[in-house]
Amino acid sequence: MTFAVEVKNLTREYQITKGIINKKKSKVRALKGIEFSINKGEIFGLLGPNGAGKTTTIKILSTLLAPTSGEAKVLGHNTFKEAKKLRSKINFIFGGERNLYWRLSAKDNLIYFSDLYKIDRSIQKKRIPELIEMVGLKGREGEKVETFSKGMKQRLQIARGLINNPQIIFLDEPTIGLDPIGARDLRGIINKLKDRGKTLLLTTHYMHEAEELCDRVAIINGGKIKALDTPSGLKKLTVGKSILEIKALNVNQDIIKKVTVLNNVEAVNIKDIDQFQVVQIQYSGDNDITEDAIKIMNGCKIKNINHRVASLEDAYIKLVGEEI
Repeated sequence: MTFAVEVKNLTREYQITKGIINKKKSKVRALKGIEFSINKGEIFGLLGPNGAGKTTTIKILSTLLAPTSGEAKVLGHNTFKEAKKLRSKINFIFGGERNLYWRLSAKDNLIYFSDLYKIDRSIQKKRIPELIEMVGLKGREGEKVETFSKGMKQRLQIARGLINNPQIIFLDEPTIGLDPIGARDLRGIINKLKDRGKTLLLTTHYMHEAEELCDRVAIINGGKIKALDTPSGLKKLTVGKSILEIKALNVNQDIIKKVTVLNNVEAVNIKDIDQFQVVQIQYSGDNDITEDAIKIMNGCKIKNINHRVASLEDAYIKLVGEEI
């Protein structure tokens, strides 16, 4: 079988310098021999915390960074040695508002990037209006990008990334910072790209997004692949597990440590929502730990308690939560 992407024993090391007077150099291993493959026409998700190696991986695969060792092939081409052969067949889309010229109109941005790819003007005249319509900017193409909302800018980023009609698209956190409606619209565009036969590699911090979009997901942490499966396959890691969520004030690390050592607790994660903290406790067994957890959190002001069905996020927490 011919894969769209093949990664074998891929490593990447950086050299950093610490200190001002007594400078010391040391190596940081961003990738530690990762391996995976992506099928043609697949949406493949790469999930992990900050510093896990996601962006390093996507930069190597999109020819922006050289690996230290190992092999990275995209469409059969070595991403470092055959970068020139590959670049016309791929494109990348970063989240946020980079890679656009704000003082140009949306249409002029697309003309500019078309010229960079040396796309014939006759093709541009047909392709640019099609892309503008696909990303929902028809009627606004003559306006300067600086007047656009964040969601509109990100949709234009998608159009820019499609200007060379790539076979593979790398998307690095494409919905970051978008409101729920903007993020939903962008997910709809990503699904349309799959319907058109595109292969997509997606990095995201949003578990529901990966669950909705991705055919398969790799979870990376500390430069290593911790698991690789379909979203439903990864969720099986939480079969027989219960999820207890406690929303409270004044939750500190001492409390979290005490909760973590309760019987049958497998993973604990805490996240801030407004002024509250939500403590997510994943545990196994038939014994409900709610009463024990409440006793430990006696000094906190508890707003609500909830049990819920396991999700991809819970599988993620089980795999990397303790290391975040």
